[in-house]
Amino acid sequence: MVTDFGRGPYTGQIQLLLAAHRPRRPVVDLVSDLTPFRPDLAGLLLPGLRRGMPGRTLYLCVVDPGVGGARGILAARVGADWLLAPDNGLLVPLLRGSAPTDVRLWRVLWRPPTLSASFHGRDLFTPLAQQIARGRLPQATPVDVADLVGADRPATTATVCYVDRYGNVMTGIPARELSDAAVVVIGDTRVAHARTFSDVAVGTPFWYENAFGLVEIAVNQGRADVDLSLHPGDSITCRP
Repeated sequence: MVTDFGRGPYTGQIQLLLAAHRPRRPVVDLVSDLTPFRPDLAGLLLPGLRRGMPGRTLYLCVVDPGVGGARGILAARVGADWLLAPDNGLLVPLLRGSAPTDVRLWRVLWRPPTLSASFHGRDLFTPLAQQIARGRLPQATPVDVADLVGADRPATTATVCYVDRYGNVMTGIPARELSDAAVVVIGDTRVAHARTFSDVAVGTPFWYENAFGLVEIAVNQGRADVDLSLHPGDSITCRP
């Protein structure tokens, strides 16, 4: 599960329903503290979250500020994995970064007979996941990635997309796009590259390639979000 639900009943209810449906298959809350209401930011993390994970996984992705509205529902097959998400840009970075031959994509038309207006994670996405786990995709029509909401957004973005519990700041920039000599400029502060925390003095800000392959800004034994006044959605500048 990949959500912005945070702590509370929402994650627990979905997990219980999925676990009861397939008791021998693990149900994992991969991340539940994504930036609320920002599928554009969550989508930048999704490729890294999936990287190195077990194949034949179904990812139930719900960052859905348009819940109950006219937004569509997507089911995607990428390699051996399935992904379910609203059509709000959440899946676009992952789909666009995958080999076209590995991607099959549908807009799901099926709706359950009982559906609350505000909790589609439980009432719509969960029964869809249950059916796909049984090997059946309910009523759906093929769609192209180019037709999705958010398909016109830049492939990468110099934007803060997530802040973890340590105050480390993940950006939407793939680290492979920067050389080690590049500097991240935040206000009047120039942040240089380091390989990892132990390579800089305590209290020193630096940027590095994180475990998801993204540019991350940190302060050794400190909080980059506080020290550098960074928040999800903020833009940053990179210079050679």
